[in-house]
Parts: sequence; structure tokens; C-alpha cells
Amino acid sequence: ILLAERYIHLGWRARGHAPAKDVAWDQVELFHDWLRKAELLLIEVCAEEPSYAPAWTARLATARGLGLGQSEARRRYDRLVEHHPRLFPAQSRLLQQLCPQWGGSWEAAHGFAQECADAAPDGSHAGILVAEAHVEHWSDLKNTEAAEATAYLQDPSVRDELRAAARASVLHPGHRRDWHWTRGHSTFALAFSLGGHLADAARHFTAL
Repeated sequence: ILLAERYIHLGWRARGHAPAKDVAWDQVELFHDWLRKAELLLIEVCAEEPSYAPAWTARLATARGLGLGQSEARRRYDRLVEHHPRLFPAQSRLLQQLCPQWGGSWEAAHGFAQECADAAPDGSHAGILVAEAHVEHWSDLKNTEAAEATAYLQDPSVRDELRAAARASVLHPGHRRDWHWTRGHSTFALAFSLGGHLADAARHFTAL
């Protein structure tokens, strides 16, 4: 699994972070080559250990990068959920797949993030997904109209969703500081800062 994750990392690094239309053909070829190598390893792992969460989580990244579509990503996620119903890294990777850039929609992405947050116990990481969805939405808007992107995160309804998600996750008294806690505070700090909600952002910067 570590080797497969390394191949995935090398693949995404070769592709870069540009929109699909701006990625060169040779970058795409190298990207897919690395992901196919990872996928071959992961297929074997999942066959031998069907409940092994890291392998299914990694296969969500390969499904997205190889363009296998929404249905296949959901199938992989559902296989994982059979054994691990609320695994944050897998939820975060499926959230990426549900964004429009990868064939989804903002309705699906925000709906999934809120669904995970609502189903999770207080203090879990799931609320971070709400912030991740809003940051992704802002980033997509920024590529076309910067003013619209800024207005999006300034919207009081978005701010209130972020506040509620933060209170239920990284700001909740029951939140445990495992290896995702810095990512959570960083994501909320970013979302609040971009929207100009500096007092809200300060709580997360203080925690960091």
C-alpha cells in the first residue's frame, strides 16, 4: 500500500494542479502510467484483504485520476463503507470526485459533505468536509471570476455553515487531536480568511 500511495503521489505530481484543459498530453500520459501501476498493486491488496481501508481509500484517488467515473468511485467507496462507515480520508477523496471538475456537481459535493457531517458524532473530523467543499467551490469560481469567488465566501449563509461545521468538529470539546487535526484547523482558517471572517479565522490560527 505504501508503494501504491507513492505511485499515486508521483502521478499527481507529474500532472500538476492545472485545470484539465491546461495539462499537456505528455503529462497526462505519465500521470496515467503511475496511476495504473498503483491500481495493479491495489487490486491485489483488495482481493486479499477486502476490509483493508487504506487500499480502498487509495483506489478512490486512482479512480478519479484515471477517469473511471462517478459510479465506479461510488462502488469503491461503498465497499469501504461496508467495513468502515465513517472514514474521513475516504470521505475527503470521494468529495473531490463529486466536484464538477471530475464529473460531479456542486449540489452533490455540498450534499455529501453535509450528509457526512450530520451523520457523524460531535467532535469528529467530518465537519472538515463542509469547509473543504466550500474551498473547492471558491477555487473553481476563482478560475473564472475572482470577485464572484470572494463574494461566495463572504456570503453569510456560507459563513454560518462553516461556523456550525467547525463547532461540531475541530472546535468541539470532544475533538481528539490525531493526525488530521492540523488539516482541519488549516482548512477552516483558510475558508474564513478568504471570506474576510477574520475573527472566526483567528480561533483556528490560535489553535494551530
